[in-house]
Amino acid sequence: MKLTPWLSLVLVLPAAAQTPVEAARAWREEHGARILRDYAELLAIPNVTLDRSGIRRNAERIRALFAERGASMELLELKGANPVIFGTLAAPGARRTLGIYVHYDGQPVDPSRWTYPPFEPTLCTRALEDGGEPRPLPADGEALDPEWRIYARGAGDDKAPIPALLAALDALAAAGIERTSNLVFFFEGEEEAGSMNLGRFFDAHKDRLAVDLWLICDGPVHQSRRPQLVFGVRGITSLEITVYGAARNLHSGHYGNWAPNPGMMLSRLLASMRDEAGNVLIEGFYDTVAPIGAAERAALAAIPDVDAALKAELGLARTEGEGRLEERLLLPSLNVRGLASGNVGAAARNVIPNRATAALDVRLVLGNEPGAMLELVERHVAAQGYHVVRDEPDLATRREHDRIARIVRGGGYVAARTPMDHPLVEPLTAAAESASGEPVVLMPSLGGSLPLYLFQEKLGRPLVIVPIANHDNNQHAPDENLRIANLEYGIDLMAAILTMP
Repeated sequence: MKLTPWLSLVLVLPAAAQTPVEAARAWREEHGARILRDYAELLAIPNVTLDRSGIRRNAERIRALFAERGASMELLELKGANPVIFGTLAAPGARRTLGIYVHYDGQPVDPSRWTYPPFEPTLCTRALEDGGEPRPLPADGEALDPEWRIYARGAGDDKAPIPALLAALDALAAAGIERTSNLVFFFEGEEEAGSMNLGRFFDAHKDRLAVDLWLICDGPVHQSRRPQLVFGVRGITSLEITVYGAARNLHSGHYGNWAPNPGMMLSRLLASMRDEAGNVLIEGFYDTVAPIGAAERAALAAIPDVDAALKAELGLARTEGEGRLEERLLLPSLNVRGLASGNVGAAARNVIPNRATAALDVRLVLGNEPGAMLELVERHVAAQGYHVVRDEPDLATRREHDRIARIVRGGGYVAARTPMDHPLVEPLTAAAESASGEPVVLMPSLGGSLPLYLFQEKLGRPLVIVPIANHDNNQHAPDENLRIANLEYGIDLMAAILTMP
């Protein structure tokens, strides 16, 4: 006789005999096909931050999904902002209250660069670069292959924690296992646009956000594929530098070797900022870096060395600076993220362009202030003989100064980090290890940036990043994906965290 999905678990194994992770695994093994199909339905709702209609549809759907599990859910609204999905779920005899943060918005998309449409979730037999082929979503009762990947915008960043949480709640309820923590859900819809209203939401609802620890459910697991817990993120700021030549583009034959070339000027200016090893040469750039503590140093020593494997995967013959990847992430970085001067390829012309522009980002670590770091960069530009302006220079300014640099500063925010000797680190680590069956990587800081300083400054509570996605999920890029093994790990992890002692 074929058992119905909802009864089979009870008959296979008594609830009292199951650990939370066993309950999660039994549940997803029985209902994995349905979990994956439901996730595909969520991924099919466009979630680009500035698509107000799509964002609203996501918010309504996610609110309904958690309400079906007994959570008290609502949409928090502020004028001009995407809604925050807020909810609470009490646990009898709870030992603590955990805040769970997820962002449900995603990066913009260029469908022409995707193998499959970004909002038509496509399940593939493995990673596309490894020869993966599309296949149908599984039917009920069909086992999931851990190496399958589902391709869609938001699959890895950052909708993945949502089906993991939902499935964990279902598994624990079906097994009769009580959660040990009250839950506060805070799902943001503007993270990919810089969380410009996050502080306003915190100010408006601070009294409802009193938790013992925030779990930031975002980011990838370690490059070794081992699970990781992360205790901080870098901050970020940015700027654009434009240098100028003649007032108009000039024929390279008529004026070459005579008129200054802005592309050459900018390349020399940028080269003066870093040495060949990647170390930043701007005076004072490393002076405000806050030192790490003993717990962080011990964690760094225990992190598996993936540098060689990453170099092979990424086709790199060398890396920059001294030290492994995780050590370099504890220093501020200066990155040229874009260059423009004239045209290339079929559009190239025999001209001396009249300007050249570089877009730079500066990743910040604990101790760095965005404005102060930009000031250091600007002083360096001036020290190279450039007259710094804020606006487009007029003809009189061009005639007076042989080197002009227009600098447009961006916004930004500081880094955040939770001490790794916090009392809840040990049970969190044990939960992650019970879910994965292997030692967890404790990472002092991610290389990426999130405005997590707001959680500490406005809410005054510690935070830990709890990643689920695979490290090669093409975050922010075409063909974003989630490896099914990582979704399964996420379900097990959430079941363990929600019941940790």
